Amino acid sequence: MGFAFRSPPPKIVFNRLNGRRQQAAAAQRSQTPAEGFTPAHEENVRFVYEVWQEVEKKLEDGDRGESADAPGPVQYTEKTPSAVMKNFVPIDLEEWWAQRFLANIANLS
Repeated sequence: MGFAFRSPPPKIVFNRLNGRRQQAAAAQRSQTPAEGFTPAHEENVRFVYEVWQEVEKKLEDGDRGESADAPGPVQYTEKTPSAVMKNFVPIDLEEWWAQRFLANIANLS
């Protein structure tokens, strides 16, 4: 695969055992948005996350037949799969990030 990603490498965070430096760093982080994220961005992400959790719970409840009286979300299933997508394999994003992280460490050594 020849993908070129230009995002910065993930940052490694080390927590100190003495609470003084950790509390000062936490206070500083709460005052400045991390990575340029605005409060509105964080609110949007929180909203989408919470709503998605509700949808997943309703889907699980529907599978068990617990909410038969109220119609819940319906999971979409392709009736006629596309020939183009026949061999599609979804990427394991966590594994990809782990490999990228280890490659960055190897490049620094």
